[in-house]
Amino acid sequence: MRVVVDLTRCQGYAQCAFLAPSVFRMQSGDALLYDSNPDDALREQIKRAAAACPVQAIHIGGMGTLAAMRKEPAQRRKPRGPVRLTDAEAAFKRGGRIVIVGASLAGLTAALMFRTQGFAGSLTLIGDEACDPYDRPPLSKQVLTGWVKADHTLLPYSDELDADWHLGVRAMGLDLAGKQVLLADGNRVQFDRLLIATGARARPWPNDAEASLEGVEVVRTRDDAAQLQRRLAARPGRVLVIGGGFTGSEVASACRELGLPVTVTERGATPLVGALGGVVGAVAAALQRDHGVDLRCGVTVTRLEGDANGRLRRAHFSDGSTLNVDVAVVALGAIRNVECVRDSGLAVTRWGVACDAACHAFDINGLVTRNIFVAGDVARVPHPIYDYQFLSLEHWGNAVTQAKIAAHNMLSPEADRWPHLTIPTFWSTQFGVNIKSVGVPTFSDALVITQGSLAERRFVAVYGYKGRVTAAVAFDQPKWLEFYQGLIDAAAPFPPAFRTVHQPAEMRPVPPEFPKRAVSEHEATVMVTGREPYERRVRWVYRHL
Repeated sequence: MRVVVDLTRCQGYAQCAFLAPSVFRMQSGDALLYDSNPDDALREQIKRAAAACPVQAIHIGGMGTLAAMRKEPAQRRKPRGPVRLTDAEAAFKRGGRIVIVGASLAGLTAALMFRTQGFAGSLTLIGDEACDPYDRPPLSKQVLTGWVKADHTLLPYSDELDADWHLGVRAMGLDLAGKQVLLADGNRVQFDRLLIATGARARPWPNDAEASLEGVEVVRTRDDAAQLQRRLAARPGRVLVIGGGFTGSEVASACRELGLPVTVTERGATPLVGALGGVVGAVAAALQRDHGVDLRCGVTVTRLEGDANGRLRRAHFSDGSTLNVDVAVVALGAIRNVECVRDSGLAVTRWGVACDAACHAFDINGLVTRNIFVAGDVARVPHPIYDYQFLSLEHWGNAVTQAKIAAHNMLSPEADRWPHLTIPTFWSTQFGVNIKSVGVPTFSDALVITQGSLAERRFVAVYGYKGRVTAAVAFDQPKWLEFYQGLIDAAAPFPPAFRTVHQPAEMRPVPPEFPKRAVSEHEATVMVTGREPYERRVRWVYRHL
């Protein structure tokens, strides 16, 4: 059987861990871990655990359970009555052709939404991995420690989806004029409407020869996690984690849970500094060091050295030091999978495919396309709360919500379109601590601790921008995030003026200490051709190929 827990909803009540302890585990604090493919003999235990969950975050079995996840405000609005479809729209729902490029969480969620909203036409999913869709968050947590096997992370769906699957084949390009997806095996797939949900991949070590050394790994796919788990199970002398973001920190946590010596290098002043700022990052740094991590901040790896047999043996650092290592995990962020659409005439940059709030892709001229939609990690969407800045989000909850909104809009008339206005939420489990965030912490100019204390590592940090609340981050305080999400929705004043439990005697705003954003010089730019308004057009000019 298959189980998925929506950890953006989970608040750590732990009833599931009491009722099905072999499937659900609570680490110290409020961090929940679970096996997503448990033995079918445990079905009754799991059903009781799901029924007892106060926030109904546990979903079991087939397709319908995935559809129930994260009912967003747009779906809870008071109905306005039936919306009339034109003859063409009704005909499309009966017999149109929808193609989804990307067969992971966003693509599968959208496919499910199409069927639950009455689409009876041809549905095709294209994915470059040969396996069925699976859940990625467990890969850097349960899988690395060996508690859950990598192939036990499959997402729930059933044959009722009635889709044509093209797995293990890469999409190589789009012919927008001919409405075709070009595949690496030479085939072409025709569509009437297209959803781009190609996601992202791990950023590799930049030196190809060093990246190919035995022992140099990344963690993004199921195969990546399985291979790294085997290396960790072989008890290496020391593991080096290159990058102190969320993935790197979770890998380091797994290493320490296994009792392995681990060194983490982070270019910034603290781990998590790019996502949460230096104030909260200092707590993450202390957490790592207290758990025995050799944390080196303000230091980069300049070279990975192998032996005559091509095995990793040593790392060289920017401060001139070296370290003998057996495994190096490259955790330097992600690259959006835009290659198959880059020269298609859509608005594509290294940050993804630009789209409007209804998930319509923009073309290269900035015009909204009618039949091309985007969802998940690869989408760049403007958010009104954040000054209409284009956001690219690599969050599980965003992939689910945006895919459902895109799928609804692909089937609906203009009057019934939903805007993607969901507040971003994400979580991380590391060193026994549950870290949850709502909003966009980087969109801030101040931070205040509203509950708990940094010293106790159990607190809520609220971020503000120009006098309004824009985000909140909780360490082992997951039950409060929904309250702070309401403050963000309501443009509540910052610093917040209310009384809470465990409130500090003094709430003094401080700068969040985010690093200065680097400006990349490796972007494409555009040139505009033509003189008259009716003839002016844009085309890409790449500075670096």
